[in-house]
Order: sequence, then C-alpha cells, then structure tokens
Amino acid sequence: MRLLLASCSGGLVGLRRLGGLPRVAGSSSLGMARVLSIENVDQKTLEEVLQETSAALRGGGVVAIPTDTIYGMASLVSSNEGIERIYEMKGRLRDKPLAICVSEVEQVCRWAKVTVPSSLLSRLLPGPVTTVFERGGDLNPALNPGLLLVGLRIPDSSFVRCLVEQCGCPLALTSANLSHSSSTLSVQEFRELWSFLDVVVDGGVISHGGRGGEEEASRLGSTVVDLSHTGSFSIIRPGIHYQQTVKLLRDEYHLKEIVI
Repeated sequence: MRLLLASCSGGLVGLRRLGGLPRVAGSSSLGMARVLSIENVDQKTLEEVLQETSAALRGGGVVAIPTDTIYGMASLVSSNEGIERIYEMKGRLRDKPLAICVSEVEQVCRWAKVTVPSSLLSRLLPGPVTTVFERGGDLNPALNPGLLLVGLRIPDSSFVRCLVEQCGCPLALTSANLSHSSSTLSVQEFRELWSFLDVVVDGGVISHGGRGGEEEASRLGSTVVDLSHTGSFSIIRPGIHYQQTVKLLRDEYHLKEIVI
C-alpha cells in the first residue's frame, strides 16, 4: 500500500509496513525482530516506525538500517550492551573501530576535535563520507577503547537522521554483514543476521544508478578521510566518493594529501 510522503528534518521519507512478513525470533530485549520496509507512508506511520526503532535502540538493541551507501548495523553510542552485540553478531575483531552517526553537521564538533572550516565540513556532510578526527572527551569510553581517532558519519538519508534525532544520541554504526563478507545492498543479503537483530528496516535495494560492475562498486561504502591534522588529509578507504572528496580537499581547500 502506497501512501503520501512524509517530511522529517527537511527531508522526505516514506515507509511501507510489511504486514505479511512474520516476526523473526531474536535475542533482543524486545524478544522479536520486527521487519519494516521503507516506502511512502503518512506521518503517523512514519512516527510509529521511528518510535519502534528508537525504542529498540534505547533498550540496548541493535538495528539494521539503509544508509546512503550500504546497509548499516547500529546501536546507541552510549550503549555498552549494544556495542558488544555488534561485535559478537559480526564476528568482528575488537581492534576494528565503529564509526558514529549524528544528524547535523553542528553535532560533529561535540564529539570530535574538528580541524577544518565549517564550510568544508558542510560540503562533505551529509553525504557518503566518513570524516575522521581526534575523538572528543564526551564519547563513551567503551566505544573504540584505546583509539585516539573516531570516524563520524551523517548519511544523506532523512530516515537515518530522523532516527538519530528521535534517539537523542549518536549511533555506533558499521556495515550490516558478517566480518570478511561483502557489504550489503539489500536486507536479503544479510538474512542470516535477522534473528540477532531487534529491528530490520528494509529500504529495498540500495542503488547508485549503476549495473553489473558499477553495482559492485556501490558496495565499497563511504569514503573514509582522516582530517585530524590541520592542513592535510589522508584517505583511509577510497569508498564510493573518492574522486569528489579528493578534488574538494586538494583543489578547492588546498589541503595537502598524505598517502598512507
């Protein structure tokens, strides 16, 4: 059933409830994984989906959400339980950090020591880029313990940004897949994880307009750029937005590229 688009934080979001899908047993505090699909709904239904997903997160849960690049797996940054569950679900090594996801550019400065002009930050975010800075003192010590730097994301997704606002706390974010497996562009590609998740938000197949090899390139995820040193940058992961990011940093803001 298709319904009118609803707005949130200046963006457009639509959702379609999958009434025919069964609930999937999970290990969450909610006891059941709820599968929801994003596509055109009214404001009331939008609010219900956001409330259900944010309630799962606030309860220490882990959810799967579509971002502007690939499907992500998220918990609250403040939830030690949720962070631990992400590592356990993915089989992820503890020395591999999680990024944090905020809803507005202005929030980046709260959680990290920003070294670039706000005008540059606003050119990079929201978008398919993870900016890396020295972590701020307010971050949960259980997130990436022992690491000086932290990656920050603002996906170009009104649903994700509304979700962060609804939670009132940044999300700890990583890809929705098992470690050493390909990133996922649809919820069916990580179905083996459904039973461990509290909520699965189905946004359909994430497409960047390509086919074949271009679709596989979409699995590269966000471009990860280290901006922790004033006047320079280094690309940690090329990702999907590599050329545009380097052009902006090097040619327009005249930052020196450090190759690592």
